[in-house]
Amino acid sequence: MSERLELAAGDATLAVRIDGDPGLPWLMLSNSLAADMTMWDDQLPDLLRLRRVVRYDARGHGASSAPPGPYDLGRLAADAVAILDRLAIPAVDYLGLSLGGMTGLGLGLLHPTRLRRLICCDARGDYPPAALALWDERVRAVSAGGMAAIAEDTLVRWFTERTRRERPELVDQARRMVLATSVAGYCGCVAALKALDYRRQLPGLLVPTLYVAGEQDMAAPPAAMQAMAAATPGARFAVVPGAAHLANMDNASSFNATVCGFLGAGSATSRS
Repeated sequence: MSERLELAAGDATLAVRIDGDPGLPWLMLSNSLAADMTMWDDQLPDLLRLRRVVRYDARGHGASSAPPGPYDLGRLAADAVAILDRLAIPAVDYLGLSLGGMTGLGLGLLHPTRLRRLICCDARGDYPPAALALWDERVRAVSAGGMAAIAEDTLVRWFTERTRRERPELVDQARRMVLATSVAGYCGCVAALKALDYRRQLPGLLVPTLYVAGEQDMAAPPAAMQAMAAATPGARFAVVPGAAHLANMDNASSFNATVCGFLGAGSATSRS
């Protein structure tokens, strides 16, 4: 069973898709910066055995609208809550990567009763000053030359060298997502990321949480994510081998096994 919807969230209209058995618990999926909901296509067959899935394009991405920015992480979390409200979903398991993972942290901190479990992938809790300067450079580049100005550099960060060499069709799929992203939406979300300050709040994140890092992710390195897990009460941490920033696409089989193991494990309160 599949359904496509357009739902209002504040000043945005969000593209939403629902898949799966209505008798199963809900799982929400949230995409990376410069991607869209199709980034999760390789996860759907495995996830749908365990959950009914609602996924959406973040504001400014994919088929969702791109209201004038800047955006903030509280607004992005509120967008997810708006979807849950309009679908009458009291609480949900949540899986987000990069921008989607940081949105999930905001949900867990600001709206904890709406989450049953959180899977935060390839995301950070804050940014060092050097990273903030890189965001400024990317905004200047896309403002001058559109998303094509950063597309190839983004793909280098997203995938390992081996994947870029051996799986050109996957890289082409990712390139299309980047190029289809609204410049206004990209810049609006970058503004939200530049204000990221969740790291110091993680001791108050009480939702059962799994942090997942790509082994070769330079944007959200495993060591940084392991430190986030150590700061989060009862959290777990896992590494996806042979994967860079888009670990779910770079090594889907290992990523899926990690995520499905967490979703199928009952209570997730012990640290590993």
